[in-house]
Formats: sequence, structure tokens, C-alpha cells
Amino acid sequence: MLIDRLHGLTSSRLAMIDLNATVQAAALSLSKPGIGLVVVCNAGGGTEGVLSKSDLVRHLAGPPSSTTAASDLMSRSVISCSPQDDVHEVWQTMAARSLQNIPVIDVDTRPLGILDIRDAMKVLFEQEEMQERMLSNYVTGVGYR
Repeated sequence: MLIDRLHGLTSSRLAMIDLNATVQAAALSLSKPGIGLVVVCNAGGGTEGVLSKSDLVRHLAGPPSSTTAASDLMSRSVISCSPQDDVHEVWQTMAARSLQNIPVIDVDTRPLGILDIRDAMKVLFEQEEMQERMLSNYVTGVGYR
């Protein structure tokens, strides 16, 4: 299954802030239910980096700083996927790198959504259940339904 088929889920999790946004603006976006990652975009709407709740907590837990721009805290090396990537392959990347969320980015580096690892796992689990039912039906002679 391709990531594009999960567009309804991924697009609802998309939160974006401007490159010049404050840490407070990032915190406000991250405080919304279901949002675990904010995509930091340039003036043209292209992805420049990502900021997670963990990034924000690390900043707040450290010594007081005059840092006010979210871009100072963001991760610039963005691990992302495209709508044409396979969900299983993206899930493997997320699991290997301990990522909870990954941005879905188009060919022009514009963010389209955020894939949450729980959503990917749910889809993969449903696919496995369906294959198990089909195999069981085949083995028991019921045929495919």
C-alpha cells in the first residue's frame, strides 16, 4: 500500500510554521491533539526542517537561552517519505530510526502530511489480518470472499 492512500490521516496531522516563527508558535502548534511534529517551511512553502515535541522539551530543559526562533531548534536533516513510497518500507525506516512521525513531502519539498507510526502499524496490521483471513478461507475450502 502506498502512503498516498493514507492522505486523509496524514493531512490531518500536518502542522507547519514559518522559518522565522518563534518557539512559542511552535509550542502552540505542538500542543494540539494528534500533532507530534511541526514542519518548518521557507517563504516558498518548501520544507527547511522539522521540530518535534522532544526538540522543544530539550530546549526548555536546558539552561535559559535567548533563542527565540524555532529554526534554531529544528532538525535540518529531514527524514521524509513521498506519497508514492510503500507504507511497509516507510514503517521500517521509522522503526529503525526510532521515529514517531515522518513528514510526507512532494517532489517540490512541500509538505503534504505527517505519517504517525501508529497509523502505519494499524494499516500494516489490517493488511496482515486480511491476508490471514484469505489464506484461512482458501485452506478450509471456503474460497475467497
